[in-house]
Amino acid sequence: MIEWLAAVLLLLGCLFCLLAAVGLVRLPDTLTRMHAATKAGTLGAGLILGAVAVLFGDIGTVLRTFLVLIFLFMTVPVGAHLIGRAAYCSGIRLSSRTWVDHLREDLEGKDKSER
Repeated sequence: MIEWLAAVLLLLGCLFCLLAAVGLVRLPDTLTRMHAATKAGTLGAGLILGAVAVLFGDIGTVLRTFLVLIFLFMTVPVGAHLIGRAAYCSGIRLSSRTWVDHLREDLEGKDKSER
């Protein structure tokens, strides 16, 4: 039964990683590609790590996978935010389907308050 649970977790993790890869290829601009890579990729990696923890089951492996999951969930959103902000500030073009640009409004507000 444990093998079946690990197999299901592994397959779900692989599907989410595949979804992240397809999102990187298909989405129109840097910010939406980054969203696909971070959200689906982290969930896929988490499910694969969960499969490893379930399959092996000893306390050392479970603890290590838990620590790696915590590290992923803490660093990936912060890194994605910084990469997205750096890309935006370096002048990348947003997709024509992007309707709201809150960062531009915030940056313009800072420029006006500094004057």
